Amino acid sequence: MAVQASREIVIDAPPGVILEALADVGALTSWSPVHKRIQVLDWYDDGRPHHVKATIKIFGLVDHQHLEYHWGPTWMVWDADDTFQQRGQHVEYNLQPVGVDKTRVRFDITVEPTGPVPGFVVRRASEIVLDAATSGLRDQVMDGLASEQPT
Repeated sequence: MAVQASREIVIDAPPGVILEALADVGALTSWSPVHKRIQVLDWYDDGRPHHVKATIKIFGLVDHQHLEYHWGPTWMVWDADDTFQQRGQHVEYNLQPVGVDKTRVRFDITVEPTGPVPGFVVRRASEIVLDAATSGLRDQVMDGLASEQPT
Protein backbone atom coordinates (compact mmCIF):
# COMPACT_ATOMS: atom_id res chain seq x y z
CA MET A 1 0.00 0.00 0.00
CA ALA A 2 1.33 3.44 -0.95
CA VAL A 3 2.37 5.87 1.75
CA GLN A 4 1.71 9.55 1.12
CA ALA A 5 2.85 12.60 3.04
CA SER A 6 2.95 16.33 2.39
CA ARG A 7 3.88 19.61 4.03
CA GLU A 8 3.75 23.29 3.17
CA ILE A 9 6.04 26.08 4.35
CA VAL A 10 6.75 29.67 3.34
CA ILE A 11 10.34 30.58 2.47
CA ASP A 12 11.54 34.20 2.33
CA ALA A 13 12.87 33.92 -1.22
CA PRO A 14 11.46 34.06 -4.75
CA PRO A 15 10.64 30.78 -6.55
CA GLY A 16 13.69 31.03 -8.83
CA VAL A 17 16.07 31.02 -5.87
CA ILE A 18 14.34 27.97 -4.41
CA LEU A 19 14.47 26.14 -7.75
CA GLU A 20 18.21 26.91 -7.93
CA ALA A 21 18.68 25.33 -4.50
CA LEU A 22 16.69 22.27 -5.60
CA ALA A 23 18.74 22.01 -8.80
CA ASP A 24 21.95 21.89 -6.75
CA VAL A 25 21.41 18.21 -5.99
CA GLY A 26 25.08 17.79 -5.10
CA ALA A 27 24.39 19.87 -1.98
CA LEU A 28 21.57 17.54 -0.82
CA THR A 29 23.88 15.65 1.50
CA SER A 30 24.57 18.88 3.40
CA TRP A 31 20.92 19.72 4.14
CA SER A 32 19.08 16.39 4.03
CA PRO A 33 20.18 13.87 6.67
CA VAL A 34 18.61 10.99 4.72
CA HIS A 35 20.75 11.61 1.60
CA LYS A 36 24.20 10.05 2.00
CA ARG A 37 25.55 10.13 -1.56
CA ILE A 38 24.46 11.85 -4.78
CA GLN A 39 25.76 11.39 -8.31
CA VAL A 40 24.30 13.27 -11.27
CA LEU A 41 24.32 10.92 -14.27
CA ASP A 42 23.21 13.43 -16.90
CA TRP A 43 21.88 16.96 -17.26
CA TYR A 44 19.24 18.83 -19.21
CA ASP A 45 20.48 21.45 -21.67
CA ASP A 46 19.68 24.19 -19.14
CA GLY A 47 22.11 22.64 -16.63
CA ARG A 48 19.53 21.10 -14.32
CA PRO A 49 19.92 17.45 -13.34
CA HIS A 50 17.98 14.85 -15.32
CA HIS A 51 19.01 11.43 -13.98
CA VAL A 52 20.52 11.09 -10.51
CA LYS A 53 21.84 8.18 -8.47
CA ALA A 54 21.13 8.63 -4.75
CA THR A 55 22.00 6.64 -1.67
CA ILE A 56 19.61 7.25 1.20
CA LYS A 57 19.59 5.93 4.73
CA ILE A 58 16.72 6.04 7.18
CA PHE A 59 16.42 3.97 10.37
CA GLY A 60 19.57 2.10 9.40
CA LEU A 61 18.08 0.94 6.09
CA VAL A 62 20.13 1.90 3.06
CA ASP A 63 18.55 2.22 -0.36
CA HIS A 64 20.15 3.00 -3.72
CA GLN A 65 17.83 4.97 -5.96
CA HIS A 66 17.85 6.02 -9.61
CA LEU A 67 15.86 9.24 -9.91
CA GLU A 68 14.50 10.96 -12.98
CA TYR A 69 13.96 14.69 -12.51
CA HIS A 70 11.53 16.93 -14.40
CA TRP A 71 11.43 20.71 -14.12
CA GLY A 72 8.91 23.48 -14.71
CA PRO A 73 8.86 27.21 -14.03
CA THR A 74 7.44 26.73 -10.52
CA TRP A 75 7.78 23.01 -9.85
CA MET A 76 10.17 20.08 -9.70
CA VAL A 77 9.28 16.37 -9.77
CA TRP A 78 11.31 13.23 -9.41
CA ASP A 79 10.37 9.61 -9.82
CA ALA A 80 12.42 6.69 -8.53
CA ASP A 81 12.81 3.30 -10.15
CA ASP A 82 12.03 0.16 -8.17
CA THR A 83 14.59 -0.70 -5.49
CA PHE A 84 15.02 -3.37 -2.84
CA GLN A 85 13.07 -1.21 -0.33
CA GLN A 86 10.36 0.26 -2.56
CA ARG A 87 8.36 -0.40 -5.71
CA GLY A 88 8.41 3.28 -6.59
CA GLN A 89 8.58 6.83 -5.33
CA HIS A 90 7.11 10.08 -6.62
CA VAL A 91 8.13 13.47 -5.21
CA GLU A 92 6.80 16.93 -6.08
CA TYR A 93 7.83 20.42 -5.06
CA ASN A 94 5.27 23.06 -6.09
CA LEU A 95 6.14 26.71 -5.59
CA GLN A 96 3.66 29.56 -5.38
CA PRO A 97 4.77 33.21 -5.01
CA VAL A 98 3.35 34.90 -1.91
CA GLY A 99 3.74 38.66 -1.82
CA VAL A 100 7.18 40.08 -2.52
CA ASP A 101 10.12 37.67 -2.40
CA LYS A 102 8.26 34.94 -0.49
CA THR A 103 7.22 31.53 -1.76
CA ARG A 104 4.82 28.91 -0.49
CA VAL A 105 6.50 25.54 -1.01
CA ARG A 106 4.41 22.39 -1.05
CA PHE A 107 6.25 19.09 -0.82
CA ASP A 108 4.42 15.85 -1.64
CA ILE A 109 5.86 12.35 -1.53
CA THR A 110 4.33 8.99 -2.40
CA VAL A 111 6.29 5.82 -1.67
CA GLU A 112 5.22 2.26 -2.43
CA PRO A 113 7.15 0.03 0.02
CA THR A 114 8.01 -3.50 -1.11
CA GLY A 115 6.44 -4.94 2.01
CA PRO A 116 4.30 -4.05 5.02
CA VAL A 117 5.66 -1.34 7.32
CA PRO A 118 4.35 -0.73 10.85
CA GLY A 119 2.37 2.50 11.22
CA PHE A 120 4.69 4.01 13.85
CA VAL A 121 7.67 3.52 11.51
CA VAL A 122 5.79 5.16 8.63
CA ARG A 123 4.88 8.15 10.84
CA ARG A 124 8.44 8.64 12.15
CA ALA A 125 10.06 8.17 8.72
CA SER A 126 7.54 10.60 7.21
CA GLU A 127 8.45 13.24 9.82
CA ILE A 128 12.17 12.86 9.09
CA VAL A 129 11.65 13.11 5.32
CA LEU A 130 9.20 16.04 5.59
CA ASP A 131 11.56 17.95 7.90
CA ALA A 132 14.49 17.45 5.54
CA ALA A 133 12.44 18.35 2.46
CA THR A 134 11.01 21.56 3.91
CA SER A 135 13.01 22.89 6.86
CA GLY A 136 16.25 21.60 5.38
CA LEU A 137 15.45 23.27 2.06
CA ARG A 138 14.54 26.53 3.81
CA ASP A 139 17.83 26.51 5.74
CA GLN A 140 19.78 25.81 2.53
CA VAL A 141 18.05 28.67 0.68
CA MET A 142 18.51 31.12 3.54
CA ASP A 143 22.18 30.15 3.99
CA GLY A 144 22.71 30.71 0.26
CA LEU A 145 21.04 34.13 0.40
CA ALA A 146 23.08 35.10 3.47
CA SER A 147 26.35 34.14 1.76
CA GLU A 148 25.43 36.37 -1.22
CA GLN A 149 24.96 39.43 1.01
CA PRO A 150 27.88 41.90 1.02
CA THR A 151 29.72 42.09 4.32
